[in-house]
Amino acid sequence: VLLDTTIALGELGWKTYPLNGWDAITEMDEHNRPIHTYQVCNVMEPNQNNWLRTNWISRDAAQKIYVEMKFTLRDCNSIPWVLGTCKETFNLHYMESDESHGIKFKPSQYTKIDTIAADESFTQMDLGDRILKLNTEIREVGPIERKGFYLAFQDIGACIALVSVRVFYKKCPFTVRNLAMFPDTIPRVDSSSLVEVRGSCVKSAEERDTPKLYCGADGDWLVPLGRCICSTGYEEIEGSCHACRPGFYKAFAGNTKCSKCPPHSLTYMEATSVCQCEKSYFRAEKDPPSMACTRPPSAPRNVVFNINETALILEWSPPSDTGGRKDLTYSVICKKCGLDPRQCEDCGGGLRFIPRHTGLINNSVIVLDFVSHVNYTFEIEAMNGVSELSFSPKPFTAITVTTDHNAPSLIGVVRKDWASQNSIALSWQAPAFSNGAILDYEIKYYEKEHEQLTYSSTRSKAPSVIITGLKPATMYIFHIRVRTATGYSGYSQKFEFETGDETSDMAAEQGQILVIATAAVGGFTLLVILTLFFLITGRCHWYIKAKMKSEEKRRNNLQNGHLRCPGIKTYIDPDTYEDPSLAVHEFAKEIDPSRIRIERVIGAGEFGEVCSGRLKTPGKREIPVAIKTLKGGHMDRQRRDFLREASIMGQFDHPNIIRLEGVVTKRSFPAIGVETFCPSFLRAGFLNSIQAPHPVPGGGSLPPRIPGRPVMIVVEYMENGSLDSFLRKHDGHFTVIQLVGMLRGIASGMKYLSDMGYVHRDLAARNILVNSNLVCKVSDFGLSRVLEDDPEAAYTTTGGKIPIRWTAPEAIAYRKFSSASDAWSYGIVMWEVMSYGERPYWEMSNQDVILSIEEGYRLPAPMGCPASLHQLMLHCWQKERNHRPKFTDIVSFLDKLIRNPSALHTLVEDILVMPESPGEVSEYPLFVTVGDWLDSIKMGQYKNNFMAAGFTTFDLISRMSIDDIRRIGVILIGHQRRIVSSIQTLRLHMMHIQEKGFHV
Repeated sequence: VLLDTTIALGELGWKTYPLNGWDAITEMDEHNRPIHTYQVCNVMEPNQNNWLRTNWISRDAAQKIYVEMKFTLRDCNSIPWVLGTCKETFNLHYMESDESHGIKFKPSQYTKIDTIAADESFTQMDLGDRILKLNTEIREVGPIERKGFYLAFQDIGACIALVSVRVFYKKCPFTVRNLAMFPDTIPRVDSSSLVEVRGSCVKSAEERDTPKLYCGADGDWLVPLGRCICSTGYEEIEGSCHACRPGFYKAFAGNTKCSKCPPHSLTYMEATSVCQCEKSYFRAEKDPPSMACTRPPSAPRNVVFNINETALILEWSPPSDTGGRKDLTYSVICKKCGLDPRQCEDCGGGLRFIPRHTGLINNSVIVLDFVSHVNYTFEIEAMNGVSELSFSPKPFTAITVTTDHNAPSLIGVVRKDWASQNSIALSWQAPAFSNGAILDYEIKYYEKEHEQLTYSSTRSKAPSVIITGLKPATMYIFHIRVRTATGYSGYSQKFEFETGDETSDMAAEQGQILVIATAAVGGFTLLVILTLFFLITGRCHWYIKAKMKSEEKRRNNLQNGHLRCPGIKTYIDPDTYEDPSLAVHEFAKEIDPSRIRIERVIGAGEFGEVCSGRLKTPGKREIPVAIKTLKGGHMDRQRRDFLREASIMGQFDHPNIIRLEGVVTKRSFPAIGVETFCPSFLRAGFLNSIQAPHPVPGGGSLPPRIPGRPVMIVVEYMENGSLDSFLRKHDGHFTVIQLVGMLRGIASGMKYLSDMGYVHRDLAARNILVNSNLVCKVSDFGLSRVLEDDPEAAYTTTGGKIPIRWTAPEAIAYRKFSSASDAWSYGIVMWEVMSYGERPYWEMSNQDVILSIEEGYRLPAPMGCPASLHQLMLHCWQKERNHRPKFTDIVSFLDKLIRNPSALHTLVEDILVMPESPGEVSEYPLFVTVGDWLDSIKMGQYKNNFMAAGFTTFDLISRMSIDDIRRIGVILIGHQRRIVSSIQTLRLHMMHIQEKGFHV
């Protein structure tokens, strides 16, 4: 606030010119506070010109200032004997100045702001009753460029009392959003542009994404982007970051709360990122900070063994205390001990443990290859992830096993006597102690590379054996044990022997190899020749067949007005034609240039000028047309792209799609008027070679003609031009129902295109044309593409510019376009229409637009926008494209709004219900009547039941009970449940709206 006379302590000291004009009056209000007013009422004298000037007012940082005046004004008709010069208005002026000065007052130095009139005036009767009607008027001034200004009030013959004057400017106040601080910011003078402000993180916070806000013209913060997060050891509380209390921690930066220290850990400091473990407790390197501290396990329990001739099986129970962890493993340590337990030595590598002796997950192990008549001591240790962190000895449980004294002793050294490529001969000495007659020997063997995967065995009566069926040059492992009447001995230690190399006659083999190689080469050559032959002939047949099918399909599509199915017109992509001229002549009518009269240039397109003119049709009156011209010096590719749009438009026939009248591609063009109205022909150099007039019989001559082949597209003329500029030019001139009618026309045109399998890709208000009857028509098909037969398919392009502000997220990210992406664009067009052509997302950069949409931001409703229309916009802007409405649904919904205009009375600013999470659709429903609601829950068959029983409003429906539903004739239990569930949802929805102050 720069000035407020209601809180001034002393006299205001304003200057009056002349001195007997305005009078300063000081009164006391009901709170016994002084009120400083200025009054003037020289209505009995003509030619009044009384000025009241304020003191110099510093503008501070303001560029635009607002003046609020509260005043009373007397009705001239209530003043007896008043002259005809009595006025009921006064004027407000201002003058900029860099400093206060005492220069003589000169009215000519002041600029008029506005004439101020009263909404309410008082009479003589009001004076008697002391009931004065106070008027409040606000005017804006700006931009102010000097350091300050004066205000002046000019009375020209009114009876007026200036009760108070307040001068202020608007700013976006200091605020904290998403843990980022944004300073006081002055809006721009231009109300259509926003000020981008970068925020700074609050104390103990750090940026996750650059925080931004946009300051609007009314001093409101808009479009929050990015955020800050509380640093490690800090949590968010009411918009600031607070240190975690002792006993609490936070390990990662983020907006989560501090957590209590996990079990067996603690901290005595604030802002702790990890809690320290108690004594004898540990945390492994890979343990998260949220995990409790743990300790090593106790020793395994209840160790038992089971032994037979070949294997020793050890088993045990898990420790009674696992230390609080689940990553428990076991290790088995083997020692050989004599009679004195203190004289033990490591078992060495003779024993085998299945599956292994360390890192065991299961609580058992198999021991092989042990020796008879030996005392073995096995120590079983339990470990977990923190065992290595403890300095205490690892607890273990030991068990001593004495192998059978009655079993035979082990086989000693085994020798390889000889080896061939498939056989090995082995021999050995009989064991020194056999405890009975030796029955036989068992020989187990396997490939070294496949150890413990598979093995073979054989038996021998003698201490030697020849093993056959082996692989050449392969290393094998052998174990041998003896069998007596008392049982088996243990297996011997492992012995490694290799089979021999191939020693067959090389000459014979070389002959065989030569024959085989020759046959292989010949066969391979024949195979290659046959393969090439079949590939070439098959590919030719395939190409010819595919070409014939393509041409046949195109001809079938072109029959009966391009009908793919009876009654369904299908769009045909001009790119399927090898020659674009074939496509344009297939779908567009060739026009004789002599029937076209060019009048003036009305704009410029991508390919050249756009002119307006008249088209003469035989037997009909002239019609206004727009002529698109192709600029001179064009390339073949530009000509093809230019005619492509005509090939597209020529396939459409709908009242809300721009109508193609025809094209000019073949003939020369009359030169009359061209040099004046179509500069593109001049630039093309056509006029340099204009043919001279030719004499004709009977006198006169033919008009000169331009040789060559100028290319033009002729379409219907739309008097009001593009929709965006038309709306900006007529801001606020239309009723809501008129705007809905425009939107309905656009949706109807897009439904037609969608039904034909056609995607526009560039739907925007700039590409909608408006005629004199306010009919909106879709135009500009330069970016469009066609969908395949698959209704879920979307066209993907590898290049080209995309209009970011109008394009769906999946089309921006992956260049996937579909009718669903057109629905997103239609939502933006709705916003443009309801805001009278305002730029979507204002002055935000394209990158910020993409980021804000990804974070769930959606455009707010324009001022005065019905809630139902903004809801439809939000449905069009669903992130999941399959959730967006089809154009058939959009047309149907708009038709219902037009038939029920009362549904347009509820404005978004009346209820202020917005999405509460990214991608969530706001809470006002996308249905207008009770019938729509029943259809939405697939209970439309009960419409008559509800209507007949008098349940015609949502207020009445929200009060229905299950008995009411049964009474109106809903018999099926499943239907009753569905309706009751929907009523409960509706009831919560209405309660939420009522909480926001809106009467349902």
